[in-house]
Amino acid sequence: MRVLVTRPAPQAAEWVARLREDGVDACALPLICVAPAADASAVREAWLGLSVNRLVVFVSPNAAEQFMAARPMGVAWPQGVTAASTGPGTTRALLAQGVPAGQIVEPAADAPQFDSEALWRQLQPSDWQGAQVLIVRGDGGREWLADTLRAHGATVALLAAYRRCAPRLNVEEQALLSAALDSPHDHLWLFSSSQAIDNLAALVGAVTDWSSSRALTTHPRIAARAQQLGLGEVNVSRSTLAAVRACIQSRPT
Repeated sequence: MRVLVTRPAPQAAEWVARLREDGVDACALPLICVAPAADASAVREAWLGLSVNRLVVFVSPNAAEQFMAARPMGVAWPQGVTAASTGPGTTRALLAQGVPAGQIVEPAADAPQFDSEALWRQLQPSDWQGAQVLIVRGDGGREWLADTLRAHGATVALLAAYRRCAPRLNVEEQALLSAALDSPHDHLWLFSSSQAIDNLAALVGAVTDWSSSRALTTHPRIAARAQQLGLGEVNVSRSTLAAVRACIQSRPT
C-alpha cells in the first residue's frame, strides 16, 4: 500500500523521508501550494511592532516559517513575548528559527488533537484582560481562537503571513494521482488539511467515484470533509508522525 502525503511540498518531503525510514511506501503528492502573503509590508510592520504583544499565535508550520522569513536582519525574538504553537510541527519550526523554548506554549503532549481548542486549554488559566495578541495565519481561519481570546478581554489582531493556493502538479505527481484513482485499494491518502481535500476534488472533477478510496486524516473535521467527498474508508489519527506511522503500520495488508 502506497501512502500519499498531501502536505505542502517542504513538509511532505520531510514526512515522506521519515516514513520511508520506517519501511512505509510513502510518496509526496502536495495538494496545497504555499505562497508569500499578498501584502508583504504588513508582515514587516508586524515584526517592527512585535514587542507590544503579550502573545503571538502561529497556527501552523507554514505560518511560523513564512513569518520568520520576513524577520529584519539582526532582530531576535523579543523577550517577554510568548509564541503559541498549535502543535509539535509548528513548535519545531519556531525552535529552528531561534525562538527560545522557554517562550513557547503548545498543547499538552497527550492532547487528543493538536488544534486551537487544545492550545486554548493551555492559555485559558491566564488573565487575558487587556492583553495584545497577534494571530499569524494564512488567508483565513482560526476565527474560533480569536473570538475566544476577545471574549476573555484580549485585543486580537490577525495577520496573513502566507497564501494557500491550489497546486500545479508536475508529470510525476500527475502520474501518482492517476495511479491512486485507477487503483484505490493500493493507496492511502494522508490528509492534514480540509483544503487539500477541496483542491483534490477540484483537480479530478465532480464525477469521480471515491467509494473505494481510503484516507487517514489528522483531525475529525478533516475526516468529515473526506467523508463528505465520498471516500469509502476514513480513519483519524493524532497528527504526530509516530501516531500516523502507528496507524499506517497497524492496517491489515
